[in-house]
Amino acid sequence: MRHKYIYGPVPSRRLGLSLGIDIVPYKNCSFNCIYCQLGPTTNRTVKRGEYQPADKVLSDVEDFLKKGGRADYLTLSGSGEPTLHSRIGYIIDVLKQYSKIPIAVLTNGSLFHLEEVRKAIAGADIVLPTLSTADRETFKKIHRPAPELDIDQIIEGQIEFRQEFKGQIWLEVMLIKGLNDTSREIEGLREVIKNIDPDRIHLNTVVRPPAENYARPLDIEELNKIKEFFGARCEVIAPFKREGERQYFKEKKGVILELIKRRPVTLDDIVSALGMVRNEVLKYLDQLIIEKKIKVVEHNGRRYYEFIADN
Repeated sequence: MRHKYIYGPVPSRRLGLSLGIDIVPYKNCSFNCIYCQLGPTTNRTVKRGEYQPADKVLSDVEDFLKKGGRADYLTLSGSGEPTLHSRIGYIIDVLKQYSKIPIAVLTNGSLFHLEEVRKAIAGADIVLPTLSTADRETFKKIHRPAPELDIDQIIEGQIEFRQEFKGQIWLEVMLIKGLNDTSREIEGLREVIKNIDPDRIHLNTVVRPPAENYARPLDIEELNKIKEFFGARCEVIAPFKREGERQYFKEKKGVILELIKRRPVTLDDIVSALGMVRNEVLKYLDQLIIEKKIKVVEHNGRRYYEFIADN
């Protein structure tokens, strides 16, 4: 049985071996982030609905588990914003019946002001939202949100969720050079994060080719300096290097590299040729770029991955 709604398990910087569960189709999102590795949002919306059929999603996971599949986390994430799915609560409840594997929700946190969303994801073990600024104008520049959304509303929603949620909250802060890395920005963000009170704070930066070329990364020294500012709960998760790697991942990464060696290819080319999901492919491209085995080139407005021949 070929699975349509799950991918991996893939190595995750935060969640170990993660089975990705794709419950919202490609680029249906409440944001249009300048740093998104999946490219520009094609359907920017806050409208909730059953974007992927819940029972078919669950059937894929059930089949994976029955065949002895293992993972450290079952992760609701995918190609769009998972809290847009109107039956995410039902999916979490059924997954709890299937397995004792903890459930994570990877979300931009933009809809937490809705009580129905907070209740729907309350059954998860870990929720990993994003908050990258407390400033209204910076928020608009980075996330280019649906017009219904406001940063103050989002912050209040995340505070309310913290007060209600019994599990762990690991808050991601995505830092972009020249936009939200100033002292004023970091000070404002620290005060807001104190009120959200996450269990962990994860600092990230632009490590994959972004939707907009002007979204530039911070270096590891800059990230470590900001990390000290946030205190003991904070860690840098941007993958500047990776120590050790399972054979399974080496093999998959090797297949992708062999394809790129033949000729420069787009993300869609790789997905089509290998029958893999975008998010899974991006995990391996991420590592190949860090290892300096491939590079990104632009041609006629399209992004290609090209082999670096002098390896």
